[in-house]
Amino acid sequence: MNPASIVIMLALVWAAITGAFTGLSLLLGAAIGGVAVLLLRSAFAPPRVLRRIRQVASLALLFLYELAASAVRVAVVVLTPDLKAALRPAIIAFPLTVKSDAEITLLANLITLTPGTLSIDVSEDRSVLYVHVLTLSTREALIADIAGGFEAKVREIYS
Repeated sequence: MNPASIVIMLALVWAAITGAFTGLSLLLGAAIGGVAVLLLRSAFAPPRVLRRIRQVASLALLFLYELAASAVRVAVVVLTPDLKAALRPAIIAFPLTVKSDAEITLLANLITLTPGTLSIDVSEDRSVLYVHVLTLSTREALIADIAGGFEAKVREIYS
């Protein structure tokens, strides 16, 4: 039985117990049933589904954070009076630990959608992703940032 039908059933049971089949009584019963389903959600949904939802939500939040932070960094670079000094463009070879096409595609898209970075190409053996960056502090820092952020979250989702 799915959670929605349980909420409807509990709303009808509530209305029957109170003896009032009014809209307000059914709404109150549905609210009580919704709270009951939320409290007992692990009994209604398999734990792996809830874990997958948490992982996807975590990746979405990380992406939104990185999107905002990198947009600010790019704005600072663009507004810098000496643009040549602020820009340090580079192309780096990012070693991939994700292997499937879906994982590589998701990672490359997340990198490309983040301002200041662009996925350029994937090596033939799918072990390296080439990334262009607008400002590079150090190669190691960028690799650690991508590996500990987007790539780790993508691996979590597909594991």
